[in-house]
Amino acid sequence: MKLQRMCAVCRELKSKEQLLRIARTSNGFVLDFGGKCEGRGAYICKKPECIGKAQKVRAFERSFSAKVDESIYDALEAWLENGK
Repeated sequence: MKLQRMCAVCRELKSKEQLLRIARTSNGFVLDFGGKCEGRGAYICKKPECIGKAQKVRAFERSFSAKVDESIYDALEAWLENGK
């Protein structure tokens, strides 16, 4: 059985391969494309709907119980625009 994680936005359970991880490291928040960065992580679907809605519902603030830098949302949008 594959590992399942929950999307921070739509709250659906999916396999790790279907999700993108955002990690809170000692250097701040980063997009973790490999899923191997140190620190606490939160996951988001690779769907445009979830990425677009993440900032509006403050999904990562809720997951990390901390203020998340706006650059993470910008990086998600750029990743989506560049065709993943």
